[in-house]
Amino acid sequence: MCRTCIYVWECPHRGSVLLATTARRRRMRRALLRAVPLLLLSRRTASLATSTGSMQKLKLLSQQEATELDEDLMKTPGFSIDQLMELAGLSVAAAVQKQYPPSSHPRVLCVCGPGNNGGDGLVAARHLAQFGYEPRVLYPKRPSRPLFVNLAAQMEMMAIPMLDAMPEQLDQEYDLVLDAVFGFSFAGAVRPPFDAVLEAMRRSTLPVCSVDIPSGWHVELGPEGAEGEALMPETLISLTAPKLGSAHFAGHHYLGGRFVPPPIFAKYGFEQPAFPGAEQVVLISAPAAQAECEGGGGEQLPKAA
Repeated sequence: MCRTCIYVWECPHRGSVLLATTARRRRMRRALLRAVPLLLLSRRTASLATSTGSMQKLKLLSQQEATELDEDLMKTPGFSIDQLMELAGLSVAAAVQKQYPPSSHPRVLCVCGPGNNGGDGLVAARHLAQFGYEPRVLYPKRPSRPLFVNLAAQMEMMAIPMLDAMPEQLDQEYDLVLDAVFGFSFAGAVRPPFDAVLEAMRRSTLPVCSVDIPSGWHVELGPEGAEGEALMPETLISLTAPKLGSAHFAGHHYLGGRFVPPPIFAKYGFEQPAFPGAEQVVLISAPAAQAECEGGGGEQLPKAA
């Protein structure tokens, strides 16, 4: 059926077929995501369905492990931070293109925070423009470090509009929100202006795609550790390796970061699933029930035998 009017959606709890408008369908889907029981996983490994249909053990990183892993990657000689940010942002854009193609979700609001997660979002916005999207960037708090000044200048060079405040008509002006506000180093309460930004994303009926960890979530405890009502994105793009908090995520889950060298895998005791061909991301888990008319057009996981 037409994605702009009425959808047919199979409810995984009742096994029935529901007819809903776009906004109502999105509200129902978010309610179901909140109703899915939290996964009972150990702090060290989790079994996630991979795009090959098999089950593979993927280690979930703690906040300290994720921090130390980044530090190891950026040791001199090694990777530079802008190099890692470029690769991460490309992974994010690639995942967006898979799950939300420009034919159905051309208008993307990239909501960027003041740290490295926001930098990933800025890089992703640039690549999305090259992929045929019409991105705009909400960047209310802009750091003065040269890395971020350069990234902001690149938005101007690419004619990507930059905003200081959340659009009042968010649901009417956009098709997708990319959440690149806070990353794995986030802790504590959400302060202005991002408290209002996250609230606007929570109220929106648009699909939200989060980078590395949903903004406001506790990196290890997930939404249970969030201050107030937690943001519930439809899609999550983990970078390098999923974080512990992602064990509580029940939507489409991609993994990016095809740049980790073997010594890092060995030191932290994890592996990444195989990336097909020249792909920058791989779908590692998805909701149990998926419909072709869901509007995302993303990869479909084979059903378990």
